[in-house]
Amino acid sequence: MNKELIVDAGSQEVVIALLEDKVLVELHREKSNTQHSVGDIFLGRVKKIMPGLNAAFVDVGAKKEGFLHFLDLGPQVQLMHKFTNCAINGDQSQLDISSYKLREELSKTEKITSVLKQNQHILVQVTKEPISTKGPRLSSEISFAGRYVVLIPFSNRISISQKIKSPDERMRLRNLVQSVRPKNFGVIVRTVAEGKTAAELHGDLDALFRKWEQIKTHVRNVSPPVKVCSEMDKTVSILRDFLTNDFDQIVTNNESLFEEIQAYVETIAPQKKNIVKFYKDREPIFDHFGISKQIKASFGKVVNIKRSGSYLVIEHTEAMHVIDVNSGHRVNAEQSQETNALEVNLEAAAEIARQVRLRDMGGIVIVDFIDQREPQNRKILFDAMVKNMENDPSRHTVLPPTKFGLIQITRQRVRPQTQVDVLETCPACGGTGKIRPSVCVVDDIDRDVEYLIKDTNAKCFSVVASPYVRAYMRRGMKYQRKWWWRYKRWIKIKEGNAYGFLEYKFLDRNGEEIKL
Repeated sequence: MNKELIVDAGSQEVVIALLEDKVLVELHREKSNTQHSVGDIFLGRVKKIMPGLNAAFVDVGAKKEGFLHFLDLGPQVQLMHKFTNCAINGDQSQLDISSYKLREELSKTEKITSVLKQNQHILVQVTKEPISTKGPRLSSEISFAGRYVVLIPFSNRISISQKIKSPDERMRLRNLVQSVRPKNFGVIVRTVAEGKTAAELHGDLDALFRKWEQIKTHVRNVSPPVKVCSEMDKTVSILRDFLTNDFDQIVTNNESLFEEIQAYVETIAPQKKNIVKFYKDREPIFDHFGISKQIKASFGKVVNIKRSGSYLVIEHTEAMHVIDVNSGHRVNAEQSQETNALEVNLEAAAEIARQVRLRDMGGIVIVDFIDQREPQNRKILFDAMVKNMENDPSRHTVLPPTKFGLIQITRQRVRPQTQVDVLETCPACGGTGKIRPSVCVVDDIDRDVEYLIKDTNAKCFSVVASPYVRAYMRRGMKYQRKWWWRYKRWIKIKEGNAYGFLEYKFLDRNGEEIKL
């Protein structure tokens, strides 16, 4: 399977598209002003303690205070408080946690009032971004994720990814990490560490340890709330988690981001440095790679399944996501209803797994498949759903079909659901429902061309129109020939895949829109 990462970097946000065999499977949007991303570490202040919830609300600078439950304090929270106070006061003699003696872990039956008090300063890490009316979810068990390992202060545990099956490899990795990890730092070895050398693991650990060291200086003499450590750039963090040998290319249209990605790839996988490419063409990068069209077709309430006439109806509510599978005009007279239902359901299962990942649906997802009477067919469908969800990196569980044919999926929610509004206000009618006769649009374009050449003395420009208008105007080169004979200019007519039916624009030689 070939994977491509296409990065469209604008002034307001960076949009990241992950393609698998040219099919869009993930879409991430990162606003330039994002302040509370998963992985960011803050020095916060306890605002309220809620004994009934056994939790506290912590001010980290978000619109809503962050939620910190007792179970997210971490087993060595008292030592974390000691370190935090010493770092704030600049007590250098107490900042080397290798000299700390780890205490007995907190009992799960204790109350949060025995650990925290109001207005207390506390180091916390964002585990879930603010979603809807809720503030960020927080944890005071700090961790630093790297390419091969995760570093956890105030711990001595070494955990190996369950996906590494070989007992010999698990033992080798455990011994390697044990020999290079700092004292009182726990380590989780990630799946991609399989087969890596001691130097590679040591280099990753060193980079993460330097992040911890930076916190000491960033916390000193500051007043909360303040960010003391940022998660790496979203594009680079996706690379950290997903970059494998089957990545085919990484393309971005931003030169500084290109250099940053290339430097990171050279660090973690020097042999794959050449897969990073800088996109220079004037055509929008998402149009060039066919992503814009896929976004238009993949988001919205109704999603068509290409291989058949079936389709999905997707509804989002506060409590859950509901997906209904419809056969549409998919009917094979030579097959029984049960066989037709199974074929439609199997195609739908593949598309549902893609949709869940693409929209980053979290929480509960209920899927209403077409009814199947045969138990073996329901088992085939369940196995297919589980297999299709295997590529999803988020933690999830797929439950067997209920007696009503519903399949329930629970999926980890760490960020707001990805939403793209694919419904457009008609550029021709402005939402009124009435437009000028469509045959007049080419006359409008002809008139605007005359205005640009004669009145504004525009030297070089092109027309960008919807595929329908472009196809009509390009037929026989009628309009371009007319403009050539009239103005001695050959004016290009380009296709805008995202344009409305009667929408058109004029672009200068730099690809900027000419305002009329």
